[in-house]
Amino acid sequence: MTEPAPGSSPPPAQEDAAAAIEIALRELGLGWESPQPGSYLVRLEGQHKLATMTWLIAGRHSLHVEAFFCRQPDEDHARFYRFLLERNGRMYGVHFALDPAGDVYLVGRLPLSSVSTAEVDRILGCVLTYSDDNFDPALAIGFASSIRKEWAWRVKRGESLANLRAFARLADPEHEWASGD
Repeated sequence: MTEPAPGSSPPPAQEDAAAAIEIALRELGLGWESPQPGSYLVRLEGQHKLATMTWLIAGRHSLHVEAFFCRQPDEDHARFYRFLLERNGRMYGVHFALDPAGDVYLVGRLPLSSVSTAEVDRILGCVLTYSDDNFDPALAIGFASSIRKEWAWRVKRGESLANLRAFARLADPEHEWASGD
């Protein structure tokens, strides 16, 4: 894909898609930035993964969607990647993919003609759902040793365990959650 020559205008379909994205983001009440025309960084608030930063980029021919999911796993690589690949076949609009460092992203491409408020809402909803629903199980598979170490360090220092609650069974199966934890 080549960039337009300096000073030339983007194709009308690209401009229309960018305008539709901006309208959709305003209507949906989402926080976003646009560091350059046609590129939008959207913050999606989750419950398990607290925030999923998602790029929507209106290219010359398609809408590119990309969101960081997590860094490459520390352990149990085969099980971790199998977990993600088993989900790919059931996903709409985006899928799990790796970058050259092995970090995991949700990525997808949609035709510019599909960009509308409803479709932007749908694709961002999918990104948030896939990121949030799969975050804790993926971390439990690929980062179990790190989670146990973090748990022990926090217990030793008297730090809060609140954001590790989903991993209590990994770190301390005997732990009973107090209301203030």
